[in-house]
Order: sequence, then structure tokens, then C-alpha cells
Amino acid sequence: MTKKERYNGVIEWFEKNVPVAETELHYKEPFQLLIAVILSAQCTDKRVNMVTPALFEAYPTPEKLAKATPEEVYEYIKSVSYPNNKAKHLVGMSQMLLRDFEEIVPSDVDELRKLPGVGRKTANVIASVLFDKPAMAVDTHVFRVANRIGLTTNSKTPLATEKELVTYIPEKLISKAHHWLILHGRYVCTARKPKCEECGISPWCKYDSDHAFKHSFD
Repeated sequence: MTKKERYNGVIEWFEKNVPVAETELHYKEPFQLLIAVILSAQCTDKRVNMVTPALFEAYPTPEKLAKATPEEVYEYIKSVSYPNNKAKHLVGMSQMLLRDFEEIVPSDVDELRKLPGVGRKTANVIASVLFDKPAMAVDTHVFRVANRIGLTTNSKTPLATEKELVTYIPEKLISKAHHWLILHGRYVCTARKPKCEECGISPWCKYDSDHAFKHSFD
């Protein structure tokens, strides 16, 4: 199977069976999503969704959050991973939105990355989810799934994975494909024990075919 055939098969299956793929983070407007994505780094969406309602109510605008201290914000987010750093990032991000962006979340990835707490992955999430830009955010799920099923060829870094994925995935589908791979990794192609028997893309999966070949000799 060629790589192009693998991509075509996987994409066709997802388009048919998962026509709607969206973030599982809860938000109502861009500022809220930016906060949620910053909090989601090395943390589950489920946990982030537990802490954000109270946080959003306390700090509904960049102006409100910019005036808070990291210590105050910490009390709302202390159950997420790395709460001390993230509290500082949220306050600093809000202050920069006020100072440099007129309180408006920028759509450009390079501009987004200027904000405290916003790395390449976070910027790509914001660009794709809010502005439907062809940005491929590579988190742990995307990185694992892409390598495991054979969409990428032993990519060693998230950036290498991102570059290979956007080379083969049609531009109009990149933002949706990001969610396809995340959700697939979260619920089917799990880290410790992938559920190959439940997987709809197994006919195009390098891992499943290699696994089956190995066991045929057991």
C-alpha cells in the first residue's frame, strides 16, 4: 500500500463516518477558547471543562483577567496540570491582549505565539478552530496515531509530524483532520492498548496489519 492510498482510505472513512469533528473543550467565545487551550496543555479536556465555568464567570474579559494576580487565578485552576505556570500565563496573555491586540484574539499563528503560554500547538488549535485555517495542531494523540497507523514515517518531533500531515491532507480538510486524529487517539487508538477490533480505519493501518502479520506466526 502506498502512502497516498493509505491517506485516501483513512480520509474517506473519516469523511463518511465522522462528518462532524470538533473540539471537546467548552467555550462560548474566542477568549474563552484561548484560555481553555492554554489550560489543556498536558491535561485532559474533561478536567479543563470542570474548572473553566467558574474561571470564565470570575474573569469574563481580558481586562478583568489582566487585573488579577496569578495567585488569585491559581485558586480556580489548581486541579489542572502545572497550575502555577498556567496562572502566570493566563494573566500575562490577558495583559498582552489588552496592550497589543485591543482585546481581540489574533487569527495569525505567528501573532498568537507571541502570547504567554501559547506555543505552536496552541496557536494552531486557535487558528483552525476559531478561524478555520489549515493549521494542524499536533498533540500527543495526533503524534501517536499518525506514526502508529503509518500516516507519518517515524516522525521524531511534533513539527515533523505536522509538516508531513499537511503535505498529504487536502488543505480544506486539515482543520477537521486535526480533530479526527485527536478523537481517534482518545477513544479508539489509545496509547496503551489500541482497540483494533473496533477500528474503522484498520484496513489502512500499518500497525494493525503488522500486528496481524506477527500473530499469524504465533
